[in-house]
Amino acid sequence: MRKITLAFGAVCLLFTLNSAVVARASTPQPLSTGTNVAKLAEQAPIHWVSVAQIENSLLGRQPIAVGFDIDDTVLFSSPGFWRGQKTFSPGSDAYLKIPSFGKK
Repeated sequence: MRKITLAFGAVCLLFTLNSAVVARASTPQPLSTGTNVAKLAEQAPIHWVSVAQIENSLLGRQPIAVGFDIDDTVLFSSPGFWRGQKTFSPGSDAYLKIPSFGKK
């Protein structure tokens, strides 16, 4: 039995070593195609809407909850927050809870 096991092991080892090992270099797919100056220069047409147009588009609809995330990526608001802190609560962030800060 031992001879059969050794012979079988030798045959398996022979077949394993007989085949050529090919290592393929992996080439990851890019996540993004990137951009160039020509693409950056292209501008989409702006579609302006007025408050009246928004109001008319909502007539007859159920009330909805809307949230706005105003930060430096949408509007450069840091100077407004700096002024609010200096005006309403110098040295603390209490101005963020003062309703008149949001209305100013």
